[in-house]
Amino acid sequence: MRTPPRLNRREWLGATAGALSLAAGGNARQASGTDAKRPRVAAVITEFTHRSHAHVILENFLEPYYFNGKLTESGVDVVSLYVDQFPSDRDMTRDVAKQYGIQIFPTIAESLRLGGQELAVDGVLSIGEHGHYPRTDRGVIMYPRKRFFDEIVSVFRQSGRVVPLFNDKHLSYRWDWAEEMVRVAREMKIPFMAGSSVPLAQRRPALEMPNQAVIEEAISIHSGPPEVYDFHGLEVLQSIVESRRGGETGVSEIQLLEGEAVWQAAADGRWSYALAEAAMRAEAGKSVGRLQDFIEPADGKQHPVHAILIKYRDGLRATVLRIGNVSTRWCFACRLAGQPEPLATSFCVGPWENRNLFKALSHAMQTHIRDKQAPYPVERTLLVTGMLAAAMDSRFEQHKLVPTPHLNITYQPRDFRAMREMGASWKIITEEMPQPTGINPGGPR
Repeated sequence: MRTPPRLNRREWLGATAGALSLAAGGNARQASGTDAKRPRVAAVITEFTHRSHAHVILENFLEPYYFNGKLTESGVDVVSLYVDQFPSDRDMTRDVAKQYGIQIFPTIAESLRLGGQELAVDGVLSIGEHGHYPRTDRGVIMYPRKRFFDEIVSVFRQSGRVVPLFNDKHLSYRWDWAEEMVRVAREMKIPFMAGSSVPLAQRRPALEMPNQAVIEEAISIHSGPPEVYDFHGLEVLQSIVESRRGGETGVSEIQLLEGEAVWQAAADGRWSYALAEAAMRAEAGKSVGRLQDFIEPADGKQHPVHAILIKYRDGLRATVLRIGNVSTRWCFACRLAGQPEPLATSFCVGPWENRNLFKALSHAMQTHIRDKQAPYPVERTLLVTGMLAAAMDSRFEQHKLVPTPHLNITYQPRDFRAMREMGASWKIITEEMPQPTGINPGGPR
């Protein structure tokens, strides 16, 4: 298949001059200044195409969206865009900018300053997912999240003030850069939020971890590709186990296994096969049979498996298991001390595959911007970033066990239930409703 041509910045911005001119006027609310209290937001993104993260996040900023069954307005205005890449046949940037009166700028600094000399926005979204970027020797996509962060922070420094910043997914493909990002945010007192959409999804069956629970072992299951979906599986795991008695203590070692070695590790007692069965049963509502023989119903095939084995510093054992081949499987199970039966749930993404996951995440991002405080600790995503990097090292280095003394990350969790979708929205947006194109987070109303 021929790769569609991609315009360079000079070519694209030249072709977009008309849209830039129109957008400079702003939309009626922005231009009139009648709603001056609404925070103004800059979006710094890698690529703006259909079903990209930029699309499925920003549509919930530009139009009302359903959250817990209520049509919800963002309460903020997206006023500027910086876009790193423009696939010529699929790009949505110019059309969306024209429709919503958003200014498009050729640099990150200008997008935050709105063409002036000082920081002129009240919040920044850094959406560094999708686009054509090289890979490391470990096969990890080198998304420019650290570059985005550095250029955003440079404007903060020059302007002498900071605003809330959101970083989509994990912080960087390099652990040292991720650690630096969090350290700089702390030093500059930047309200910093990061992470995945999946922990905010509806839990079916409903599951709330008992207060001060002692978790002995836990498992998270997904069915996507290595690294990009391992991140989500790790953050699903972390978003629950962080609430155990004592809070988060950090991780001491990681190992990634593939193929038959996964099942041998279960037979050796290194991870709980029974917990995996419970997690899969929570999704399917029934037993799926022997996991070694699991055939993905979506395509009738058996797919490669891998497992990330995690040992926490306080002794907790956990596993992220990849089994099957669908993009919407997110399951969790754990065993509590003194309880014979495991707790298990699946994370329901709603209709339209994973698109609706981003409604709850967008709501959390908007709350972060308005409150100037992340609804859950960025340390969660920092720890997951480090676990993911160690897992990729293990995979690259013949599945060796990787000690992680640098992941001595401790933090106390926050109650983020107010940010989670509890399921009422899926009584309004149903599986029978066709998925809309363009900027339309709610479908026909």
